[in-house]
Amino acid sequence: MSDFRIEQDSMGEVRVPAKAYFSSQTQRAVENFPISGWRLPTPLVRAMGRVKFACGVANRDLGKLTKSGKNKLNDAQVQAMLDACQEVIDGKMDDEFPIDVFQTGSGTSSNMNANEVIANRAIELMGGDRFSKDKSIHPNDHVNMGQSTNDTFPTAIHVAVAIEIRDRLIPALEAFHQQLDSKAKAWDKVIKIGRTHLMDATPLRLGQEFGGFARQLELSIERAKLAINPVLELPVGGTAVGSGINTHPEFGNRVSQELAKMTGIPFVEAVNHFEANAQRDGLVETHGQLKTIAMTLFNVANNIRWLGSGPRCGFFEVILPDRQPGSSIMPGKVNPVMCESMMQLTTRVIGNDATMTMCGATGGNFQLNIMMPVMGHTALESIHLLTHGTLAFIEFCMEGLEANPEACEASVEQSLSMVTSLNPHIGYEKASKLAKEAFASGKTIRQLCLDEKILPEEVLREALDPFSMTEPQA
Repeated sequence: MSDFRIEQDSMGEVRVPAKAYFSSQTQRAVENFPISGWRLPTPLVRAMGRVKFACGVANRDLGKLTKSGKNKLNDAQVQAMLDACQEVIDGKMDDEFPIDVFQTGSGTSSNMNANEVIANRAIELMGGDRFSKDKSIHPNDHVNMGQSTNDTFPTAIHVAVAIEIRDRLIPALEAFHQQLDSKAKAWDKVIKIGRTHLMDATPLRLGQEFGGFARQLELSIERAKLAINPVLELPVGGTAVGSGINTHPEFGNRVSQELAKMTGIPFVEAVNHFEANAQRDGLVETHGQLKTIAMTLFNVANNIRWLGSGPRCGFFEVILPDRQPGSSIMPGKVNPVMCESMMQLTTRVIGNDATMTMCGATGGNFQLNIMMPVMGHTALESIHLLTHGTLAFIEFCMEGLEANPEACEASVEQSLSMVTSLNPHIGYEKASKLAKEAFASGKTIRQLCLDEKILPEEVLREALDPFSMTEPQA
C-alpha cells in the first residue's frame, strides 16, 4: 500500500497520508504552515469535538439532518456522526489534528480538520469506505451544518478554557491553599522578625506570614472562578458574520444548552452575535485574571525562596527540601529550584497576557477576530503552566517545607524596631533616639533601656514581649 492517497477538493488534487482520517483541507494547511511545530492544545481539540457533538444534536432535534433532500441522513448515520464526535472528545483522535497553531486566523483549517476527521470516521463506523470520493456523511454538509468556523471555533476556545480552569487550575490552587493554611496553623507560635523595604521591622509569627500567603491563594481561587464568567457566552449560532445565515433561529441556544448539559458549566448563547463573532474581549478578561494569579504565585514562591536563603549567610527561617545538587563547581550547594521554576513559568504567563491583549485589541476587525488560534493556544498554555507548576510546587517544595524556629527567633531581640512598642510610653522622638543609640553602641533596645533605666523593668518586660507585639493591644 502506498504511503499516500489522492484526495480531491475545489482546488485540485492533494496527496494525503494514506491512513489519515483527515482529508485535503487539513493536508493543505499542514503544508502551508510549517511554522512552529505547535499543534492545537489537546483540550481545544477535544472541545471542538464537544461543539461538533452539540451541533449534531441540535441539528438532529431540529430535524435538519434527516429532512428530505440531497443532504438527508438516516438515524444510524446521525448516530455514527455523534459517535465519531465522542471519539474526538475522548481523545481517540488526538493524533489526527496536525495543523500548526500559526494558521489562518479564524481557525478555519482546524475547523475543517475536525469536520473531515468526524465525517470520515462516521463513514467507517457505518461500515463504509472512508477513502471513497462519495461522501455519504459530508464534512461540510453534515458535520458543519448550520455553522461557520467564525462562530464554532471561538465557541470551542471558550469551552476548553472554562473546562480547564474548573477541572485543572482551581483544584490545584485549592490544594496549594490547603498546604499554606496548614503551615500557617502549625507555625503559629514561631516568633520571627518582620521586614518592610527589606529592612528590619517589628516581630510577627511565621504562621501569620504564611497565613498571608494562604489568603493570597484563597483570593486566587476566587479569581479563577471569576475567570470562567467572561467565556460563558458562546458565539455559536452567528455563523459567518453574526447574522446567523444558513442556520436555524434556535440553533445557537440549543447548542449552548447542550454544551451546558455536557459539561456542567452554565454556557449560554451570546446576547449579541455580532459582538461575539468579532471580538474576544471576554477571553482577554479571563486571561487578565490568570495573569493576576500568576503574579500571586510568583510572589509567594519568591517570598519562600527568600525565607529559605542560606543556610548560614541568609535568613534560613524555613528549610526548603533538597531536590538536586545546585552547582557544577560548588560541592554541597543546594538551590531553591522549585521556587525558581515557579517564578519562570509565571513570568511566561504574565508575558502571555501581552499576547492576549494585542490579539484582542488589533485582531477584531469588523465582523471577525483573526487571531483566534494563537489566543486559544496562549490561554490554554497559561492554564496548563499555572496548574502543573502549582502541583509540582506542592509536591516537591511545600510538602517537605519545614520551619526553622531557632533562626526565626535569633534575630528578634536584635531588631531596632523593637523600640516601636515603647512609643506609647516614651513618645516617638525619644524612641527614635534610642534606636539610633542602640545601633551605634551595638546594644539591643532592651539592654540599652535597662542600662539607662528608661522604664521600670516590669513595664519594659511587658512592652518588649515579642509575642504581644504580634497582635493589637487594647
